[in-house]
Amino acid sequence: MKIGILQTGHAPDEIRPTHGDYTDFFQRLLGGHDFTFKTWDVVDGVFPKGPEEAGGWLITGSKHGAYDPLPWIPPLEDLIRAIRNAGRPLIGICFGHQIIAQALGGKVEKFAGGWSVGRQPYLIDGTLHHLNAWHQDQVTDLPAEAQVIGQSDFCTNAVLAYGDQILTIQPHPEFDPETICGLITHRGRGTVPDDQLAAAEEALDAPLDTAAIAHRMAAHFKADR
Repeated sequence: MKIGILQTGHAPDEIRPTHGDYTDFFQRLLGGHDFTFKTWDVVDGVFPKGPEEAGGWLITGSKHGAYDPLPWIPPLEDLIRAIRNAGRPLIGICFGHQIIAQALGGKVEKFAGGWSVGRQPYLIDGTLHHLNAWHQDQVTDLPAEAQVIGQSDFCTNAVLAYGDQILTIQPHPEFDPETICGLITHRGRGTVPDDQLAAAEEALDAPLDTAAIAHRMAAHFKADR
């Protein structure tokens, strides 16, 4: 199955030589599931012709806000609706989670409670998962068709399902401890409160449930519809 990755941001320049860009993170996360991948850098204005160019679609994270007045965001919202209407499976992570909600009638805003960074607990379908997070924006109003299937004390709408076709996740299953360390160093200092960065650094060696989420993502793409 061919997965189209819609890259909506780039990893910090300082970590790309060792970790690659966001598209590489997802290819590693989903490796071993018999997928092929093609990336479109929508953040740079590069778009596919339409939903038929891939069997399934994935939207990455980004430093940008879904509400930012950027020229590539309206056509991305149009593409999201086209993918939905075409019946292709779609997954969104962090910014992807947010822009899908916005495109389908929800609301995204800068959360008054501040940032969530590093290893965080989420209850997903009744099971506790620990995943890395890096966000301040949140989905605050749900689209009519969205169902909450995962949440945390900090993020009420952390994992959403839109029927069996669309799955969106606020935290970052593709972020390993080295990525979080790089983000702390190159994007966190002076932006995220120091105490939160220190707590994230202390938790870098704690276990994560990324493999379970990768399996769920792969199963979502492969499901019969």
